[in-house]
Amino acid sequence: MSDDLLFREVDEEVRRDELESMWKKYGTLIIAGCLGVILAVGGIKGWQYWQKTQAEIGGQAFFTATDLAKAGKNKEAADAFSKLKTSHAGYAVFGQFKQAAAKATAGDKKAAVAAYDALAAAKTVAAPLQQLAKIKAAYLLADNSSVDDIKARVGQFDVAGSPWRNAAREIIAIAAFGSNNYLLADRKVNEILADAGATQGARQRARIFLSVLTPILAQKGLKEKSKSTEPKAN
Repeated sequence: MSDDLLFREVDEEVRRDELESMWKKYGTLIIAGCLGVILAVGGIKGWQYWQKTQAEIGGQAFFTATDLAKAGKNKEAADAFSKLKTSHAGYAVFGQFKQAAAKATAGDKKAAVAAYDALAAAKTVAAPLQQLAKIKAAYLLADNSSVDDIKARVGQFDVAGSPWRNAAREIIAIAAFGSNNYLLADRKVNEILADAGATQGARQRARIFLSVLTPILAQKGLKEKSKSTEPKAN
């Protein structure tokens, strides 16, 4: 037997002994580590599957409740939306908005406003949705509330940079018109038209509003506080 072959066999024996010694010492830890990785991966996959399944169930429950509301089955829809509050919190918020809208459509303005106010006050509801709830409640109240009451609800949004500023201006204008404060209504409508960031829908409603206001102002001999400065198209 050559020296090289002899040394190779000895080297292999040494390595085998080292591996056996290492396995005896750390084998249990190695197995535990492998099992831990397998269980962790399995747990993540299981959690992802559970979330996907819950989202699908929640979505189906939400659309079922919505269909009940559309069919005029308000009690059944209310029960369905209510169940979403505990089983599918994400869909529950949108369900509550649907419930409030259904109440408004049914003529129960008081209940609709209360539902929107509850959403606006809920700490579990995201800030943009809280703000949306405030805007929707104010729209329902605008034609029968004082300007001060409406400003208390949405005045905070009537500032530059707020995404709700033109909605707030429109709501205040409606309240002002209902309170015979035509100059304030005219000013708020013109602020919408002068805002380069106003949506097309907001502009269209403002123009219609202004067409109603202008003859009233003229008839009463009131001087318009501001003329429309609607940005011109380039």
